[in-house]
Amino acid sequence: MGIMSVIVALKHLVPDEERNAVRDHALVVPLTLFVAVLCLCLLIGHLLEENRWVNESIVAIFVGCIAGAIILLISKGKSSHILTFDEELFFIYLLPPIIFNAGFQVKKKRFFHNFFTIMLFGVIGVFISASIITCGSWWLFPKLNFLDLTVRDYLALGTIFSSTDTVCTLQVLSQDDTPLLYSLVFGEGVVNDATSVVLFNAVQKIDVSKLDSRTLRVVGDFLYLFSTSTALGVVAGLITAYILKALSFGRHSSVREISMMMLMAYLSYMLAELFELSGILTVFFCGISMSHYAWHNVTEISRITTRHVFATMSFIAETFIFLYVGMDALDMSKWRMTKLGIVNLMGIYSGLIFLILLGRAAFVFPLSALANYMNRRSEETPSITFKHQIIIWWAGLMRGAVSIALAFKQFTYSGVTSDPINATMITNTIIVVLFTTLVFGCLTKPLIRYLLPHHATRATTSHEEETTEPVEDMNLPLLSFEESAATNISRAKESLSMLIESPVYTIHYYWRKFDDAYMRPIFGGPRANNSDC
Repeated sequence: MGIMSVIVALKHLVPDEERNAVRDHALVVPLTLFVAVLCLCLLIGHLLEENRWVNESIVAIFVGCIAGAIILLISKGKSSHILTFDEELFFIYLLPPIIFNAGFQVKKKRFFHNFFTIMLFGVIGVFISASIITCGSWWLFPKLNFLDLTVRDYLALGTIFSSTDTVCTLQVLSQDDTPLLYSLVFGEGVVNDATSVVLFNAVQKIDVSKLDSRTLRVVGDFLYLFSTSTALGVVAGLITAYILKALSFGRHSSVREISMMMLMAYLSYMLAELFELSGILTVFFCGISMSHYAWHNVTEISRITTRHVFATMSFIAETFIFLYVGMDALDMSKWRMTKLGIVNLMGIYSGLIFLILLGRAAFVFPLSALANYMNRRSEETPSITFKHQIIIWWAGLMRGAVSIALAFKQFTYSGVTSDPINATMITNTIIVVLFTTLVFGCLTKPLIRYLLPHHATRATTSHEEETTEPVEDMNLPLLSFEESAATNISRAKESLSMLIESPVYTIHYYWRKFDDAYMRPIFGGPRANNSDC
């Protein structure tokens, strides 16, 4: 009887093993195809490197569209996807390396020197843009017979289309030729994405039935998420730096110290998500902290390796996302669910693009004037010229991966929807992302070359190099107990005068003195007037 039971059990096991083998094979095939298409993207991008109109993201979208069309023909119109999009997969696996690398590679001196202007564009600008897009959509959509969106949907729509993608512009600009412009575009792009996600999460918590009485609650939630997420990222970076300095991992293995940096960065992101904070902000400031302190505590081999490894991971993740966007544009199931006519759809597409243009202009030019006014007495901070303002405005017109992910999170469940309204919103987002990336992205190189000729950027650079690097005595104390009270009072008055005349530069100046005197001896880093500090 026992032998018969074993035989019966074996008969049941064989089919299960076969089914598992088939299932595993079914997973391997699409992954293999997707990796092959990724390799094709890299090859074509390399061949078109010197092209005037095309960049990596545009190449990935084009290749994705072509691959989607081929798959659509093979499947006889059933699907255009190799893989199914999952917004959780995006936020947990693809986005962290992109944002961390942005923080790790940032020129910290430039970033913090322009911190006030970057925060104006990246935080206040998102609120202005989101408000214009929300109000404009609320007024426009019913006129185009697109009804049934909730108040929360309209608010989420404002944050979705306020998230920018500055990759196209950054690929054209040079940190050496246009340091101020590159710093503003780069810094705003990262802070913008973080602010959009934080604001999106705050919108999800709104009780729409008590919207009038809870408006300030949204601002409060936003400020809480922003500050706590930033603090968590800085603390994670400092802990990593202290561990690497105290334990000297590099004496035995450079692999361990690189692994520690990677895992601590990812841990900071996951902790932020666990505590319902903003993982984007956390991992960005973790990257800044690690590059400022921890990077100096590892061996020379690890310093070179970390730079290349983090950049490579970020590049592959970005290419993956744009490749999927190209494929998803041909998802026939969503297009078939849309019940609006072509005229109404074109009205929605053009209306959204116009609102993006208007929302961007509504804050770039006024806030640039405000930033110039605030820095008017500071010789160290050059003003933002009108040509620079046009480039900053243009750089934020493209929409990318974060917009796609937030739209899927708001209007689908695990990438799937059976609601015509939600399906229409997904297609709207995809069309806007494709149009802004392909059309505005292709025009980016010619526009920048027209506005900033090579000889002009060189002249601007040499002028900035002469005026933006003042000689500073980093050994001066903040206040000294060894000096007389009159001397300390005189120094305090001088500091207060500096703070009133040029607040951003003064704060940065005294932070560097504090950093050199107290932070670097504990957490690591050269205690000198480093150009990258």
